[in-house]
Amino acid sequence: MSERPPELGWMRLFLEVARLGSLSAAAAHLGLTQPAVSYQIRRLEEQFGVSLLRRRQRGVELTVEGERLLEVTAKAVGDIDALARSFRVEAQRPVVRLRTDYAFSALWLIPRMDGFRRLHPETDMQIVATQRLAAGFRDEADVAVVFGTRDEFGAVGRLLLPESIVPVCTRGFLDRNGPFDDPRQLAKARLIHLDAPLPSPWFDWRTYLAEFSVPRDTHAGRGDISFNTYSLVIQAALTEQGVAIGWMGLVDTLLSAHMLVEAGPPLEASDRGYWLVPPRSPNVHSERLSAWLSDEVTRNGE
Repeated sequence: MSERPPELGWMRLFLEVARLGSLSAAAAHLGLTQPAVSYQIRRLEEQFGVSLLRRRQRGVELTVEGERLLEVTAKAVGDIDALARSFRVEAQRPVVRLRTDYAFSALWLIPRMDGFRRLHPETDMQIVATQRLAAGFRDEADVAVVFGTRDEFGAVGRLLLPESIVPVCTRGFLDRNGPFDDPRQLAKARLIHLDAPLPSPWFDWRTYLAEFSVPRDTHAGRGDISFNTYSLVIQAALTEQGVAIGWMGLVDTLLSAHMLVEAGPPLEASDRGYWLVPPRSPNVHSERLSAWLSDEVTRNGE
């Protein structure tokens, strides 16, 4: 007798024979011939070394060993069928795609997205983070959250987070290097920059200081540091490398947790910020995600 267990394909065949009590009926149900089913049962009995069926004048019945095998086999097949159904359901789960930039996804979205999952457990969210905004971006996502001006996105979207900024640093850095109540004091501090094209599409240190008519001595920036992603800017601020520009909505949780503190007067640009842009052809999932994004902003008073 072979010690290797039989192939899994025998399970359903054995179940059908046990359920129908007939080799012929099981063969018809499975699309096989009666001799083929009879052969498989004999092979199964040889591999187990016991009789599984008693042949009767009309059909078959299980032996004690067959009953024991049926109990195990029925559970195994049931579990496999349930798993297969779950795989099919998961494959059919709706996915809503949100396109945005690295800063919004890392600092605003990720800390909050569990709320969307709890509200809509049947829907998966796919985040597409990129700094490059292709011409057809509305066709590449169900919802887009993009940074820009009213002239750029006012006709197709609505302003989700107006640009509102405040200088930020750690309490330790402020205590050692501050105070920075006056922008002229900030102009002498070690600043952390986010690389941007000129003219900058958002507030940078040059435009921030210019708003207060404060020039900066060229020698003052010798200890400055710059990064090409905002997440690194904030990480540098958290490790006390200098003062960064904090976008409200992105650094709120860090300020609330006192990991960062305000280090200067705020500024606002009411026609600029993050815009919520729907797809050209909205669907129920894009509308739910848009509604959740708007509700989150309103709920947090942003």
